[in-house]
Amino acid sequence: MKPFKKDFLWGGAIAASQADGGWNEGGKGLDTQDLRYFDASWDKEMRQENRNINMTGERFQKALSDTDITHYPFRWAIDFYHNYKEDLALMEELGLKIFRTSISWARIYPNGDDETPNQEGLAFYKDLFTECHKRGMKVFATILHYNIPVNLITRYGGWKSRKVVELYVRYCKTLFEHLGDLVDFWLPFNEINCSRFNPWNGCCLIKDQEENYDEAIFQCTHHQFLANALAIQAAHEMLPGSMVGGMIARFTSYPATCKPADVMQSILDENYKNYFYTDVMARGKYPSYTRKMLEELGVTIKMEPGDEEILRNNTVDFLSFSYYMSMISSNDPDYEITSGNLLSGKKNPYLKTSDWGWQIDPEGLRISLNQMYDRYQLPIFIAENGLGAYDVLEDDKTVHDGYRIDYLREHVREMGKALEDGVDLLGYTMWGILDIVSCGTIEMSKRYGVVYVDRDEEGRGTNKRYKKDSFEWYRQCIASDGIRI
Repeated sequence: MKPFKKDFLWGGAIAASQADGGWNEGGKGLDTQDLRYFDASWDKEMRQENRNINMTGERFQKALSDTDITHYPFRWAIDFYHNYKEDLALMEELGLKIFRTSISWARIYPNGDDETPNQEGLAFYKDLFTECHKRGMKVFATILHYNIPVNLITRYGGWKSRKVVELYVRYCKTLFEHLGDLVDFWLPFNEINCSRFNPWNGCCLIKDQEENYDEAIFQCTHHQFLANALAIQAAHEMLPGSMVGGMIARFTSYPATCKPADVMQSILDENYKNYFYTDVMARGKYPSYTRKMLEELGVTIKMEPGDEEILRNNTVDFLSFSYYMSMISSNDPDYEITSGNLLSGKKNPYLKTSDWGWQIDPEGLRISLNQMYDRYQLPIFIAENGLGAYDVLEDDKTVHDGYRIDYLREHVREMGKALEDGVDLLGYTMWGILDIVSCGTIEMSKRYGVVYVDRDEEGRGTNKRYKKDSFEWYRQCIASDGIRI
């Protein structure tokens, strides 16, 4: 395999809600991820059942009043808030060229609609991003990685309200003004298609408070499309030359057979799960197949005059996606189901699965990169890719995760092939470079990092960091431009 280009951005990624902790420090307000409940005594089936894909009014009210943070892992996480300098030192040792993390809206505007920003919150991110540059890393900042201030739900109804779009744009402009010289790539929304597949994370809806859940989801999505476009407009005005992108969770679909019905189902799955979102962000308009999709769901989106112009005039500078697995497309109701990122899907008999049932498909990454680049001809960033697994910290404080090395090696190899195919691939931010609380299952035991964090499901442990075997593998991979894998 040829070496990767010298300016390829090898990196790592985390999210504020899954890593920071400090949930009530530094002026931070309560956010929606702080309300996700977890019980360490749940068995595997109960953990799957209680992923909080759908928030209920009862859960919401309980979380607002609950003072036992043991059951709210996103409140304590891995305390990156207090340990970021030590963690960035490990990333520098790895040789990372770029670090992706998210900014907590509730740390900048604790209630979302405060008159002025929280200066302590701005200072934290200024220090964090300055430290990244000192250590030779560019900054890839996600402006919203699911978590919005809770007050925006209780007062305005969350993303259903255009007022929240207005407040989000003000939040973005605050970041551009105070942190614009420290951020190299901006991402307004993490996995914007999550609103469809995990409505609490994606658009912060409480299911039993909606008369038409699907309609509420797509109304929120429309407002997020507008917010994404308006963030691009503001960035280009305030930070000329800035790079502002769009992101989806990539659900790569293969026809189950060569039957025409399965092939057509694969096309529909790709359109409805992936391309609907990237078409709007990259092409600046709702695609023609949207009408049928919304009709089948019984959904009408309310648009205001000027919305179409906003979308048309403010398209993304690059596209990015998370890639963890692929799935099968078939309209056979008896097809075997397996788990996956944000949603379950039909099982591919040719693929192995992770400890959590996610189908491992390195070639699917090359396929996805080629499909995305061919469709849009825009630079691409792999914003997330990694293996969630049960890791064991040995008595000598080592972690032998050869399975993760195998996973990463094969995906890096396919990235190299995609580059040779002609894909304009900017970089790769491995998820999550440190062990963090899993977003999907709210577990610490589902570990992704090349650095082990000594903390369990209830927050117990030393919280010390230990390098896994994959740490040295990734270091050599980066140092050799992808040759030593």
